[in-house]
Amino acid sequence: MKLQRMIPLVLFTLSSFMLWDSWQASHLKSSVVSTENRAVVHSTAPISVSGNVANLPSLGQVSAVTQGQEKLLSGGGESIRVVTDEIEASISLTGGDIRELSLLHHLSAESDKKPIELFQDHSGLLYVVQTGLLGDHFPNHTSTFVTQAHSYSMAAGQDELIVPLVATIDGMARVTKIFHFKRGSYVITVETKFENLGSQPVSPSAYFQFLRVSKAPSGDPRFVNTYTGPAVYTQADKYRKVSFSDIEKGKRDYPQSSDNGWIAMLQHYFVAAWLPEQGTQREYFTRKVGDDLYSAGVIIPMGSVSPGAFATLSVPLYAGPQEGQKLKALSPGLDLTIDYGWLTIIATPMFQFLSWIHGLVGNWGASIILLTLSIKLLFFPLSAASYKSMAKMRLLSPKMERIKQQYGDDKTRMNQAMMELYRTEKINPLGGCLPMLVQIPVFISLYWVLLGAVELRHAPFFGWIHDLSAADPYYILPLIMAASMILQQRMSPKPADPVQAKVMQFMPLVFSFMFFFFPSGLVLYWVVNNLLSIAQQWQITRMIGDGSKS
Repeated sequence: MKLQRMIPLVLFTLSSFMLWDSWQASHLKSSVVSTENRAVVHSTAPISVSGNVANLPSLGQVSAVTQGQEKLLSGGGESIRVVTDEIEASISLTGGDIRELSLLHHLSAESDKKPIELFQDHSGLLYVVQTGLLGDHFPNHTSTFVTQAHSYSMAAGQDELIVPLVATIDGMARVTKIFHFKRGSYVITVETKFENLGSQPVSPSAYFQFLRVSKAPSGDPRFVNTYTGPAVYTQADKYRKVSFSDIEKGKRDYPQSSDNGWIAMLQHYFVAAWLPEQGTQREYFTRKVGDDLYSAGVIIPMGSVSPGAFATLSVPLYAGPQEGQKLKALSPGLDLTIDYGWLTIIATPMFQFLSWIHGLVGNWGASIILLTLSIKLLFFPLSAASYKSMAKMRLLSPKMERIKQQYGDDKTRMNQAMMELYRTEKINPLGGCLPMLVQIPVFISLYWVLLGAVELRHAPFFGWIHDLSAADPYYILPLIMAASMILQQRMSPKPADPVQAKVMQFMPLVFSFMFFFFPSGLVLYWVVNNLLSIAQQWQITRMIGDGSKS
């Protein structure tokens, strides 16, 4: 009987944990395989790159090129504008930084009239991309570059747009930084061509980094704490998040030196990642470089370059939405940046099924309804058993009340009488709760799927719901959900324990308050699930009631 009294509290705790854990979700580590969009190293001089960590530059060299906060923050100087069919970017001639980048087919959270800005250096949110060379007198992200034009646009029928920038240090080196933009792609390949103008062989190393403040972008749902910050993936250690607080404390649980993997900067729905060629030796780094200013990136040696010789290094940069299949095709493990929580193994196929339904009906809201219906049908035997048990328990309520009155405060005698009643009536007191516990992992997974799917951003349902990733503007769905929870509660047997009864009584109020601010896609799922549960529970209760009268 003690276990029976605990079940409602367990259910409430697990449901609350589902909401709380979605705020604190962490990734399930796993590995995937791919071979596309890798960095390429070419050289007209011998390149000696080994797996020895000693051959890699130290993080102290990174510190040397991140001094001078004025240039870091402002970018300074002129910039060039680049427009393709997918993005619009601004590249500063100081350092060749990508200071701004808008995704033309993904709208801003503040307005559905303008595209979202992934990289930006205004409005109190600094998030830019920087590249350069380590070493004395080599061009880096504080050097001045020149270009042939100040505006580049991808013409109709053009598959690739090339944007070259050149920086020269007399007697030392000439660096040509070439940005390759491709049609229909969020991948920008950054090519660094180094020419040794000196009289001695040199061994430059190139760095590719993100620079940003810790502030999360605006537009996230209230009360939902999604992850913003760096992440590193290697085959040995798999997927690792590196929070800004860990960087602040100097913590690092990812391998510094590797010959595979990638480093990324994550935010809700979007990701930017450097994707060096697998098999190329590299050094990952994360560090604090100023007041609430952090860098995360990768250093790659270009090898020994003789006087008058060239070395070329190309590293792809992905900057776009977290679309699972596309990320999976780009690099091993990159799809893990989509935050499905610790039940990724269930959530991933669930989203694939949701996408398949969307391919049939063409509406994400309708797809959520059909997915919810499919899950209810899948668990129909369990749910039916649960509702039958609850219906029988409801019919026994008068007898149970008489037992409570008969034995009063004698808990032992009362529990023995209750168990005898269950045996006589052939009722399992846990039958109404255990089937629900089995379904909870599926519901948690679906919750995270609907929370993290970028496909739901600005996706309309019908009527007043214009964005399934945003809260219901008129709170209609949360109110319907609250009413359905109250009705469902009244249809269920009242817990014998008064404390449990009070907890269950407040559940609709607590959940409704939180769901007022949650994405409407999540609320739609809960509303449909509750309505289907009510219909199923009413039918089974009616059948049990009719059977008891005959």
